[in-house]
Amino acid sequence: MMLSRVAERLYWSARYLERVENTARLVSVYDDLLFDLPKDIEMSWFNLIEIIRGEETFEQRYKVKDERNVVKFLLADDTNSNSMLSSLKMVRENIRTTRDVVPKETWELVNELGLYAQQNIKLGINRSERHLFLNTIIEGCQKIIGLLAGAMSRNSGWHFLIMGRYLERADMGTRILDAAVSLMLKSDPDTRLQLGQVTWAKVLKSQSAYFDYRRTVRTSINGAKATKFLMNDEFFPRSLAYCFGQIGESATKLPRAGLITAQIDKVLEFNYPLDSSEDLNEAFHDHLNDIQIAIIEINHQITENWFHFRQGDAA
Repeated sequence: MMLSRVAERLYWSARYLERVENTARLVSVYDDLLFDLPKDIEMSWFNLIEIIRGEETFEQRYKVKDERNVVKFLLADDTNSNSMLSSLKMVRENIRTTRDVVPKETWELVNELGLYAQQNIKLGINRSERHLFLNTIIEGCQKIIGLLAGAMSRNSGWHFLIMGRYLERADMGTRILDAAVSLMLKSDPDTRLQLGQVTWAKVLKSQSAYFDYRRTVRTSINGAKATKFLMNDEFFPRSLAYCFGQIGESATKLPRAGLITAQIDKVLEFNYPLDSSEDLNEAFHDHLNDIQIAIIEINHQITENWFHFRQGDAA
């Protein structure tokens, strides 16, 4: 058994660590996307703010929606609670208060990553060294995850980490798919095919899914097939099906998991029909929105079920 406050901190340390990695991935891949797009197709950096639904906070802070302000907001801005540096601070705080239930080296790696990010954040904001900086952040996150996976007992603490990691991963996965679909719907029909060839390859790369897609699907990349892979593949660790499966499996190892597993089963049971890229329409956008609502509800149920106890109660 574990104190509910410790369980909550482990859960959120995993969510924030995944958020750090996802933010670094998002900026890096978007940088590549803009570089590879045909010159007659214009895209705004502000699309990234829309992906994370941070428009209101951004517009309170910045008047110009240019590359520098967007990247600064996503990576470094302490007024943005979801920025990379803000999330790293929360990882550090949550690990600091749970050091007795995670491998000893976790605290050291978290501190090293936080110091590197703070001392080199200008590399991320400036374009010339951005990829090196972001890749180092991603590798630092993966090193921490690897340590936890290789040296932590599969007890209740581990299961809260797993639920936090994969719920955050599913959240960003739906946002990226939604952004890609919205981009295609807004584009001129004459440029949609050309735009789609670049966009869907970058969407796969944002999830480190490009080569797995090639090996599994064995056909050229298009919107419908890439989306089906990222939603339904049960073996790829960043697909929505895999993420929800991991959350459900960990929940079953903990008490009082019925409402949570029922919600997850409901999400997994519905297989949205995607026969062609024409099916990536407003109805599919609504479906992704329903998944987002389900993610919010699962987080709420996890919080109510295991974290809202009297002080001293166990999760």
